[in-house]
Amino acid sequence: MDSGTGTGREAEADTGGGLGADTGTHTGTRTGADAGTGTGAVWTGLPRGLLRLRRLILVGTLVPLAAAAAAVLWPLAGPGWAALAAVPLLALGCWGWWLLERNWRSWRYAERADDLLLSRGVLWRELTVVPYGRMQLVEVTSGPLERRFGLASVQLHTAAAASDARIPGLLPEEASRLRERLTELGQARSAGL
Repeated sequence: MDSGTGTGREAEADTGGGLGADTGTHTGTRTGADAGTGTGAVWTGLPRGLLRLRRLILVGTLVPLAAAAAAVLWPLAGPGWAALAAVPLLALGCWGWWLLERNWRSWRYAERADDLLLSRGVLWRELTVVPYGRMQLVEVTSGPLERRFGLASVQLHTAAAASDARIPGLLPEEASRLRERLTELGQARSAGL
């Protein structure tokens, strides 16, 4: 199977690294046993702005749902039932708030000599290996909400259509740096094939 990237799933505890002082980015080192790579790779986490953006989307979704539920129940059943309808939405919001942070902490990437590693997942850790020589296109995208929060995403397109990888929520400078580096390494590696 020559897909251009390898994806492995392994159960592992979220070992997390320290927080970077000024960017809110997780950094740390995971050794081969943690990352499943066999070498000590330096892992870089995503900026905290991505977590803020996702939490804003959560609140922006749940508040209108709570208002709609209250608007329907208030005239039909009274204010007590309208307030009671907000309890499950509040519980869902608290649970989602916590889950979004766990998910954000699970995202990491590491640049090695021959490939890029992407790690993500809370219950099931997914490790994606993208060989530089298989990369065909590296895109930096930023939607309206991402731009508002000063974020960009890097999309990696490889030789196999099903194996594209994405790193969301990077600072625009880091996304541009990563695009330039990956493009340069991809051209150098593909020329050697």
